[in-house]
Amino acid sequence: MSDLSNTWFAERLGDHGIHSRYLQNHHPTHMPCLEIRRLDWSHAAEEAKRLLMRLVAVWAVEIERQDDSTQLYTYMALAHGEHRHVLLRTPINQEKPEIFSITQHFISACRMERNIQDMFGILVKNIPDARLWIKHEHWAEDAHPLLHDFNGKKPITPDPERLHIDYDYVPCDSESVYAIPVGPVHAGIIEPGHFRFLAVGEKILNMEERLGYVHKGIEKSMQGRTAHEGLKLASRISGDATVGHSWVFAQACEYAANITISKRASYIRGILCERERMVNHIGDIGAICNDAAFAFMHLQCSRLREDMARLHAQIFGHRLLMDSITIGGVTDDLSRDSCQRIIQQTRDIAKEVEHLREIYADNPSIQQRVIGAGIVRTNDAKDIGLLGYVGRASGYYADERIEEAYAPYDELKVSIPQGKLGDVATRVWVRFEEIANASQMIIQWLETLPEGDIQTPWLAPKAGVSGFAAIESWRGEVVTWVRFGSCGTVARYFVRDPSVMNWLGLELAVRTVPVPDFPLVNKSFNCSYAGHDL
Repeated sequence: MSDLSNTWFAERLGDHGIHSRYLQNHHPTHMPCLEIRRLDWSHAAEEAKRLLMRLVAVWAVEIERQDDSTQLYTYMALAHGEHRHVLLRTPINQEKPEIFSITQHFISACRMERNIQDMFGILVKNIPDARLWIKHEHWAEDAHPLLHDFNGKKPITPDPERLHIDYDYVPCDSESVYAIPVGPVHAGIIEPGHFRFLAVGEKILNMEERLGYVHKGIEKSMQGRTAHEGLKLASRISGDATVGHSWVFAQACEYAANITISKRASYIRGILCERERMVNHIGDIGAICNDAAFAFMHLQCSRLREDMARLHAQIFGHRLLMDSITIGGVTDDLSRDSCQRIIQQTRDIAKEVEHLREIYADNPSIQQRVIGAGIVRTNDAKDIGLLGYVGRASGYYADERIEEAYAPYDELKVSIPQGKLGDVATRVWVRFEEIANASQMIIQWLETLPEGDIQTPWLAPKAGVSGFAAIESWRGEVVTWVRFGSCGTVARYFVRDPSVMNWLGLELAVRTVPVPDFPLVNKSFNCSYAGHDL
């Protein structure tokens, strides 16, 4: 990351009369931050949109002052393909906590702004959807869990009057339209989420999501932990993306402490991340086919995924690669024999996946189900900011491995599948392409694995120092911001999983498809409940 991105954006803001204060010299932080006036908040977002920047995240924090008082801030992270990341913040009036919405400029900001209202009690003015998002009816109305005076260990006493409040779903009074409520408890063993369909016959007119049923309090629980304790928690945010969430947390801490990990450690992190990408794509391709009654593909993909998980357990100590990344590097080194075993299995699985791909492509039944199903157009994908394979299938190609070019991706050419049609078939095609590309990178890193240590000594930064990082996990971009307090512990923490963006795309994708196709379209997105309900 570079100061140039903030300098470039500060100049653009200045051209439009928006004064920004450059905090690098005043606020010790790895990634400089621009502070702007609260009244300029929405105008800054408007200028970012004009400059074709994309919204990465919006969040709030409460920062302790030296006199033991606190100050609320809202933060905005933006990205530009050429100028990389930019951080903005603005102070919130403590007596009248409010901020103007930026949803009119960035659609995906809306749910994050609703989260700010729920968690901090900050009024977001002009927000198009002011309904509660994370705080369901069992929460007390005045409870704001991320404020410093909220006691997370004290049991919540539900307000009996609030338990009868109905969530205001999009209504339809037409006699020919009926509603189908699905969840939050599902027949399968999955996490809870509610889907409210409006349909005519079997055609879906609208689908509305309601999530947040298993809000875990991750951000609050992170406070007071050491970096290593925090990493253990971060790695368990979403179990199928443990490498992505571990890496981004570790990297944010490393940026804050101004330490650089060894080249060998960065190679092993890349290997872990791309193996995680392969194993999840393989499993999801099988699950998508299973939802279209193509059981053969499901069985074969399950077998390959199991083979990878068993080798992970043997070499890294965990089937899902849990706790393989540590602050300053990686936990386990790779012997020459381990390298050869991973190389051989990666080659064998990549070859077998290509054979399965031919079988999949030659099966007319599965092709009839996936082609043209669940379409998200390119303009919609850009407006929402869809990430990962979902965005790439719809012609939106944001990828941190190229935009941020962090090690070890800075040393090789990352090939990005460029889909355009945005349907289930294209999302499956992108997954096949990413499996092939990931296998090539894994083999290249293993064959050129440099010598050296796998861990750089960790020294916690001073109180008040923060770090921001973004990693391209298998679902897409994961971002984390960490601020350190006294004794090297985490004072404040924010994380944004790619599913926060991609859940919005699913609502668009199911419009006009038959109701029985919802599981197929849903699985082609495979958004994370756990990564959302933080």
